[in-house]
Parts: sequence; structure tokens; C-alpha cells
Amino acid sequence: MRRETIGCGRARSAVALLLVLTCLPLSAAAQSDAYASFEDGNRLFRDNLYWAALLRYRQAADAGLDTPLLHFNTGVAHYKAQQHIRARESLVRAAESAELRAISHYNLGLNAWAAGNEEEAADWFRRARDQQQNEKIRDYATVALARLQDVRREADPVVQLRVERREKERPPANLEIEARVGVGSDDNIFRAPSQPYIDFSDPTLPVVIPEAYSGTFVPVDFRARYRINSLKWENFFGAYRLSGKFYDGDLENNADEFSHELRFGSEYDRREEGRRSRVYSAFTIAQHEEQYVDPDTGNPRTSNGEEITDRMNYKRYGPQLKTVQAFGNFSFGLRLKGELWDYEDTGLVPEYDHEYFLLGGNVQYKFAPTSLLRLTVEKSSRRYNSRPSFDLDGNQLVTNPAVRYDYLEYGLLARQRITDDMWFGFGYELMDREDRYLGYNDYSRDTYNFEFHWSPGRRFDLEFEGAYRNYDYPNAFAFNEPIAGPKTLETLDAELIGTWRISRHFNVIAEIDFRETASTDLRIQYDRTRYSLGVTWEL
Repeated sequence: MRRETIGCGRARSAVALLLVLTCLPLSAAAQSDAYASFEDGNRLFRDNLYWAALLRYRQAADAGLDTPLLHFNTGVAHYKAQQHIRARESLVRAAESAELRAISHYNLGLNAWAAGNEEEAADWFRRARDQQQNEKIRDYATVALARLQDVRREADPVVQLRVERREKERPPANLEIEARVGVGSDDNIFRAPSQPYIDFSDPTLPVVIPEAYSGTFVPVDFRARYRINSLKWENFFGAYRLSGKFYDGDLENNADEFSHELRFGSEYDRREEGRRSRVYSAFTIAQHEEQYVDPDTGNPRTSNGEEITDRMNYKRYGPQLKTVQAFGNFSFGLRLKGELWDYEDTGLVPEYDHEYFLLGGNVQYKFAPTSLLRLTVEKSSRRYNSRPSFDLDGNQLVTNPAVRYDYLEYGLLARQRITDDMWFGFGYELMDREDRYLGYNDYSRDTYNFEFHWSPGRRFDLEFEGAYRNYDYPNAFAFNEPIAGPKTLETLDAELIGTWRISRHFNVIAEIDFRETASTDLRIQYDRTRYSLGVTWEL
């Protein structure tokens, strides 16, 4: 049997794999990382990098994207990667959409045929033949049924899977689970300064000799999402996530941290005639736990002889709204967010309680299937309740008004494919922070980002991300003391991730995470490298 892919508006074979992603523009990536991953997956698919495309589609789903088109493209990618069971699952979900039902039924027939289940293939082809919405697909299905009767499919030496399940009715709800666990090594658990220093914040000017502790840790990440598919274009969901790192050792345990997050909301996603509209709204409740420790020693911090270990524990909650409108190769988005951050009350030092507000927008244009450009603008504010501001001498007097920081950030991102199995991206961000009291903690920050992806094989992916940030403080002093001179800060972050897909449920992931800071305030200057190896399981 000949199988050829059709281009937009033209078929070269009557028995062909029909692709939505090649015929419909999918440039709704501007709003979020989810859409960016989705677009990357489509581009990788067009370059025949099916395993890499599947990784991006999964990342889009992990970031909150849940649309019939995502399920359809995921199903086609699984088919091309010869994962017929998973292809069937995704295409059945795509068929729940009225717009994609006919083309999904036809491709379900091709998938069942490739998996060796000719009876099921005939059933799907008949469904595609008997529909009235798309005449072209009806013709394809008719020819496929005829060939199915006359042509004996050759055995596939690679794929031995057999689809055993029949079509399911549209589920009123569905549950998704993903779990990750591993083991890691950390060479600077408490972010200890990289060299001895004179503590200018202490009137006695002591010489501090930090001690960097290393150790092992267990990273944990668990996610669950339950969706109610009650409306044609909209679903309602509840999601939970637990993430954290747990260290081995009595002192090392002081570096433990974990977070709980619970989200409730809805997603609206509609696409018609080359236009797409998506609206995401949710309310988030989260709790974060970590100990407030002295990075020089790893011991809990104290105030007037009493521990203030719980100072960094907090709860945050609030709504968010995201929307994306796409027209062909052009798209734009809007993001709104408001949160209350409620920190643990120690009673000895000022709390970090504050309100957070964000308003952002972006535009994106795809110059070609292999390149895109995205511009982002965000305005945000953090307004503290009881944390006093600094005056221009570096004094944080209790009589000073509470801290308020306003932020304005501009970002530019470009991505380009190099070869069939390589692509890269780079970006620049400019952020200005305004200290609304006297401007002591004003800064401007330049950020340079780089990302690189390589897929040397069907089951292996290698990703690298790096970011360099340079902070310019026009008024602040190191140690908040004029005698220490002006404050400077530079940071460098790099992350290398390798993924090996063992099966449709299990992946092995290896990571290297590096961070370096340089500052005239030697209390915050440190190097840190973490290595980890883990497995992921998804349902």
C-alpha cells in the first residue's frame, strides 16, 4: 500500500496520512511556554523529527495546553514514530472535536491498519466514509476500504503492537498523572559564599569564613490533572502538583524545600477558518516550605538569640487570565495575574507579606516554518505590607514606608533551525525595577538567553539552556554600607538535560544544573553545581 502525505489543498494519493499541522497554520505560540512548545513540536514534525516533536507536545501538555489539535498532532506523531497504541489514544481524543472528527477517524483507520488490526481499520474507514462534513475525506476512506479488501498488508518488522480496544464513547471526564523521582548531588547545598569576606553589615567588621557543604538529595515531582469535558469548546479542570528536594543528613536537612499547588479553572479553545481563540483562567492556591538558614554555616538564622527558621514559609493565592488570538502566521496574547503572598509570622523580624500584580502582552510572527520572532512587554508590581524600605544611606528604619517595587520588562526571542536534528534560540530581556520610596534599590537588568536542542536518535534528546544576567544598581551599596562601595551583581545559569525514552510510560532523565554569581556584596557571591538522574512515569 502506498502512503503519501498530502500538502495543503492537494493530495498525491488516495490512501494518504492527512495532517492538520501541515494544512492549518498554528502560530498561537505567543502567549505562553505551552504554545511555544506546541509550535516547536510542529516544526520538528515537519522536519521528520517525530520523537523530538513528541517531547515538545508533551511539554506543551505539561504547561497546561489541552486542545483537540494538540491531541491530533500528537497522535499523528505517534503514528509516524510507530507507537500505534498511543497514536490511537490521542486520535480518539481528537475525534471528540466536531471539526477534527472526520480526519481523525480516517487516520485512526490508517493507524489500525499499520498495527495489523484490519477489522478495526475497516470500522474507522467506514465512519470516515459515512460522514457528510468533508467530501475529500469521504473519497479517501472509500478508496482505503477498497484497498483493504484487496491488498494484504506486509508485516512491519519493527512494530508488533496490536490494538485490542474498541472505540470508546466520549468521556465526560479524564485524569492525567505524571510522577518523577530521582537522586542527585549538590556541591553547595546552602549557597555558601565562594570566599572569606569582611562582614561590613556588622559594626565589629568580623572576618567570615564560609563553609560549603555538599551532599545528596532526592528530587520529587508529582502532577495530577482532572478535566470535565462538559462543553464543546471548553473544559473545567482541577490540578495538583507536589515538588521538592529532600537532602540526606542532619545538617543537610536544613536545605529541604517543597511546595504544594492546587489550581481550579477553565480552558476555552476554538479554531475556525484559520483563526484561533484561546482563553485560560484559573485560581491558584500554593504553599511553600523551606528553612531560613545562614548560608555561611547552614544553621538556622536567629534574631536576638531566637530562631526565625520559618521566615521563608509562605502561602500564595490568586487568579490569573491568559488569552491568545492567532491569525495565520501572526498572533498576539494578553496575560493578567494577581496574587497575595502570606509569609510565616515570626514576630521578631519584618514579614515578607506582599501583593503581586502583573499585566503583560506579546506579539509573534512566523517568518517561515523554521523561524519565528516574539516580542513581550510586562508590567508588574510587588507591594509589601510591613517590610521597611531603605533610605539612600542603606538604612532600613522601621519608620520608613513599606517596600514597593514596580517592574517594566521588554523581551525579544528568536528561534531558528540549523539542520534536521538541531535548532537553537536566543533572546534578550531588559528589566527596570523602581524602588518607589527613594530609589535605593532601583536597578536595570540585562538578560541574554540561549537554548539549543539536538536529537541524535529517535529515543534520545539533548537540551541546553543558558542565561547571563547583569544588574546595574545606581544607588545601592554592597552590604548596604557606604564604606563597602557600590553594589554590583552578575549571574550565570546553565542547564543540560538528556532524555532517554524507554517506553511509552517511562523516561530516564539526566540533568546538570550550574549557577554562578559575582557581586561586590560577597555574602551573595557563590558557585553551585547539581547533578541528578531520575525516571518519569506518566498515566
